[in-house]
Amino acid sequence: MDFIIPDKVIEERRENILKHMERDGIDLLYLVSPANIAYLSRFHFIPTERPMALLIYGDGESKLYVPLLEKEHAEKYSYVDEVISYREYPDDVNPIEYLAKIISNDGKKVSNIGYDVDGYGHIFGFRGPRLSQVLRDVKFTYYRDVVEEMRLIKDEYEVRMLRESSRWTSLVHRLLQDYIEEGLYEDEVSMRASHDATMAMINELRGRYLPVGWITGAKAGFRGQIGEHSYYPHSLTQHTRFEKTQVLVTGAGACVSGYSVELERTMFFGRPSKEMEKYFNLMCKAQETAFEMIKPGNRCSDVDKEVRQFFRDNNLMAYWRHHTGHGIGLEYHEAPFLDIGDDREIKPGMVLTVEPGIYVKGLGGFRHSDTVLVTEDGIELLTDYPRDIESLTIE
Repeated sequence: MDFIIPDKVIEERRENILKHMERDGIDLLYLVSPANIAYLSRFHFIPTERPMALLIYGDGESKLYVPLLEKEHAEKYSYVDEVISYREYPDDVNPIEYLAKIISNDGKKVSNIGYDVDGYGHIFGFRGPRLSQVLRDVKFTYYRDVVEEMRLIKDEYEVRMLRESSRWTSLVHRLLQDYIEEGLYEDEVSMRASHDATMAMINELRGRYLPVGWITGAKAGFRGQIGEHSYYPHSLTQHTRFEKTQVLVTGAGACVSGYSVELERTMFFGRPSKEMEKYFNLMCKAQETAFEMIKPGNRCSDVDKEVRQFFRDNNLMAYWRHHTGHGIGLEYHEAPFLDIGDDREIKPGMVLTVEPGIYVKGLGGFRHSDTVLVTEDGIELLTDYPRDIESLTIE
């Protein structure tokens, strides 16, 4: 079984978006988000200062607009009708101005353009006009939310990728846990586990999946969340050596054709103290509270409200730092969000991370993250890894 989104699925997605475009009077859909481009063309690329865009016309024709250095790459790996290219950025004509001329002169009537970004994001030093500044006679309609709504619900092929991702994510995390030894640097354990799991993944899946996405292969690590430094939810590596007794907060994932789950665990190197056990157990109960609330008909905000109430009931709000979770798939953070500010209804097919955390200064952080698929009557846990304190204690 191959783990690549087939052409027919890309076609179905485009047919869906074309129905929305016809309804809203959109003649041309202009997308620059790498995830949106991948979703509707199967083309993955490295974003740089050089603009790249996917164009979908109301008549169904699709085009990729890329710099010359990406032309052959796009022709080989994308599923579009045509690849058009410009020379370079900044060059003598800015790529946004050059694209405006192409749109104006291609013979198609374009009076309303739907877009996710008007022109190109100001990343990696890019400077240029918005597309609306050079196509002044055209109406522009913000259309990101329409594509995002499509991506909220994962189809059977996306779920297949995520299940396969979970298999390799569990492997790389198991290796990470097995390779921990006193005195080793966090970096060498992370690199060894990631290398070995990635090589196993390559040997089994080579040619059956696309090695693309925000992780290349399988990866697991600590990101500096070791000992007292695990207090910082989004830390960076501290080149820490393992010593007893430490709280360890991990993170793991494995991209299969651009899709990855998220798996995080709170572990202990050496027997945890009673205080560590207390917060570990409370964190697990907070996650269970969230699991019980994730079901069709509830809202994303309902989940976070219930978890925050758990924090208040247990005098934990001083240790609260972030919402309960988020969507995941082509991006490691994507909509919807398990947050009191997101009232979107939970629906079957959504894939979410569930990761309420407790952060106690001077002691450490406590966070499990699991990826779940919303089913007709609740959730299916995609990440299969022990959650109990005994299994996660390294003597």
